[in-house]
Amino acid sequence: MEKKFIFDDKTAIVETQKGKVRGYFYDDMYIFKGIPYAKAKRFHAPEPVDAWDDVMTTINYGHVCPLLDEPQPGIGEMMVPHRYWPMSENCLNLNIWTPGLDGEKRPVMVWLHGGGFFAGSSIEQIAYEGENMCKLGQVVVVSVNHRLNVLGYCDLSAFGEEYANSGNAGTDDLVAALRWLHDNVEKFGGDPENVIVFGQSGGGAKVTTLLQTPAADGLVAKGINMSGVLGGAMADCKGSGEKLVRAMMEELKIEDVKALETVPFADLAAAYNKVKPDLEKAGEYVGGAPFVNDFYKGEPISNGFRKETAHVPLMVGSVFGEFGSFAPTPYDHRTMTTEEGIEYVKKEAGDEDVTGLIASFQKAYPERNPVDIMTADFFFRAPEIDYIRERSKCNDKTWSYLFNLDMNFDGSRTPWHCADIPYFFHNTAFTPYTQEEGVTERVEKLIFDSVMAFAKTGNPENPEMPNWPACTPEEEATLVIDKESAVKVNFDHELVPMLAKVMGPIIARNMASRMKDVQH
Repeated sequence: MEKKFIFDDKTAIVETQKGKVRGYFYDDMYIFKGIPYAKAKRFHAPEPVDAWDDVMTTINYGHVCPLLDEPQPGIGEMMVPHRYWPMSENCLNLNIWTPGLDGEKRPVMVWLHGGGFFAGSSIEQIAYEGENMCKLGQVVVVSVNHRLNVLGYCDLSAFGEEYANSGNAGTDDLVAALRWLHDNVEKFGGDPENVIVFGQSGGGAKVTTLLQTPAADGLVAKGINMSGVLGGAMADCKGSGEKLVRAMMEELKIEDVKALETVPFADLAAAYNKVKPDLEKAGEYVGGAPFVNDFYKGEPISNGFRKETAHVPLMVGSVFGEFGSFAPTPYDHRTMTTEEGIEYVKKEAGDEDVTGLIASFQKAYPERNPVDIMTADFFFRAPEIDYIRERSKCNDKTWSYLFNLDMNFDGSRTPWHCADIPYFFHNTAFTPYTQEEGVTERVEKLIFDSVMAFAKTGNPENPEMPNWPACTPEEEATLVIDKESAVKVNFDHELVPMLAKVMGPIIARNMASRMKDVQH
């Protein structure tokens, strides 16, 4: 069927509070790209953009935040397909896909990109495209760029009140984007009172960060945290940034902290990269993550979930293999017998007694060969179990999932970090690795319908998965997503601590070599 395209001076015009923007109409959607939602000086809080008189054309993606290092695409691009885009510190912009400019109040799905708090962009992964989610789900889809790394998370508060929240400037940008949506999204066919923030990896961590940020109260109705609970690896920054900033100033041969606001970003990044390793080794503050202060109340496992967000429903989940599945294994789990798998695990474990571990794994994953212990994740899953338990103490609105579908890649591979993203967006057509006849469409429909049900009702139950109860502190009802999906209660709570204890050093060593070719 022919897809209709219109780009003229009448069709996709919206008047925002600061001026009119012009997008385009394509395939039954109105699309706007690169809308500025705020402006900011380096290290300072975002401010409202200036009003404009003419109609602003917003048909191209806006600049993305500059990165500390040049991207190095490798073989991992097949597993996590990326796109790269012009970078600039003038990166506070967002993109919108909407079914109509008609005043109908649709759910607003706000995507927070991954890459920790130091990398990534709103368009970085091919699977981030919003068209299919918008059209098939009849929701407004938004993706956001904001400041990252030393630009978004570097504490200069020791150098004056004007820098009081520089350690959270990137999160402050996200709050500004949500505030802009609250004020303007109704004109784009969205419901300002039903904004769902969702994100993967660092984007999932940003969902949590917003819940712990009082300035975001009232701007978030629901959240989906995908592989965004990683314990210490995404922990809050501690201590003052003074030593870091003085070290950068010394490296740059400047004496006035104000000069840091204007040095070329390439020089700033080079200085940061030069001084960071020694400071990090000494346990000093190095930035690159949220900073606990009056603006941000700290990650919830140590500091507790804020009671002001108890009404916000959450979906929280991760992937079977996460980082452990990024590289080929020296075995084929499809053709190994159970006995061969057990022997391989015993050989890798050396002197460790793995009898109990194997029995626990077979109980949790009866469909898997025991050799899959070698790629099973616990780095995310262990803190996630605690996170879900604590969150479910706040309410009866917390749902758990685990993506357990092996990928049709390199023969067969346990699913890796980011492998689930195309299913959430209904974008598996963009990613070759997801293709498996008779499976892809069914699993994609299950996940997408659950996400859309959650967006519209606050509960992910739907005809594809009608009996998926919320978690309680005692019972984590996890939807284990596979060729045949099922809800299982506390299914891996015995396994995960054993994985961490017995296999931790082995898997950590393997994981380090597996991640070198993958941007995520």
